Amino acid sequence: MATNKKQRKVVDKLLTSFGVVATVALLVLGGLAWATYSFTTTNVHTELAAQKIYFPKLGSPELASPLIGPYLNRYAGQELLTGSQAKAYADHFIAVHLSEVAGGQTYAQVSTASLANPTNATLKAQAATLFQGETLRGLLLGDAYAFWSVGIVAQIAAVVLFIAGGIMLILVLLGLGHIAAS
Repeated sequence: MATNKKQRKVVDKLLTSFGVVATVALLVLGGLAWATYSFTTTNVHTELAAQKIYFPKLGSPELASPLIGPYLNRYAGQELLTGSQAKAYADHFIAVHLSEVAGGQTYAQVSTASLANPTNATLKAQAATLFQGETLRGLLLGDAYAFWSVGIVAQIAAVVLFIAGGIMLILVLLGLGHIAAS
């Protein structure tokens, strides 16, 4: 009987020790995930703020299109500062305007036509506009929205890790209490 009790105490100590290590690991990983969230979202905000991009004001002609207004009205008049705003602006403002530049053709299509006809000033202007617009759209989607999304996922991971760390801490405390009582 004493041997079983002694073995049980050894198992309790091992499990509690594992719990301490797991608690520390979960809290450290949670801290790293939170730092990732903070770093990415702060940098996205800072870089977007430097661009000073504003959504058109509510009721403005720029928001009248059914391809634009329903998606951007909620941001009307605001400065573009978040990843979700960057995605909305890229997909429902820039993309719509780019589709109107050369009858829906892409930069690659217009550029190819411009190279085939180097004296056509209209094609050159369209190619330049499409290049600039598609580049800005790509930066907003690839840099701002993508990194902001990574930050949001890191935030969720941090919260889950902190909760799991808290649960493990409670289990460790219960384990220590069980060891002390036996």
